[in-house]
Amino acid sequence: MNLAMKPLSEVTKRAVDVLSKEIGIADTVRFLNQFSTGYGNYTDGREALFADLTLDEILSATRGARPGHVPNKRLRQTPGKRGRSAARR
Repeated sequence: MNLAMKPLSEVTKRAVDVLSKEIGIADTVRFLNQFSTGYGNYTDGREALFADLTLDEILSATRGARPGHVPNKRLRQTPGKRGRSAARR
């Protein structure tokens, strides 16, 4: 039994080698990606990305991007028209 600590880079290389042999490259990458912390500032990036869009435009694009999705009826109502339609009031 070897109690000497190996450099972390060596341990990482060995671990990746073992994982790729056992579960394959693609699953090794998927496994390792769950521990990635990412980079940059998520909030600033989103603010810049959506700066020129209204909330309605963003919601419309999101709903249109999900094939087969039927939005909740409540989400399609205009503000102030909850429950029965305004024509029946």
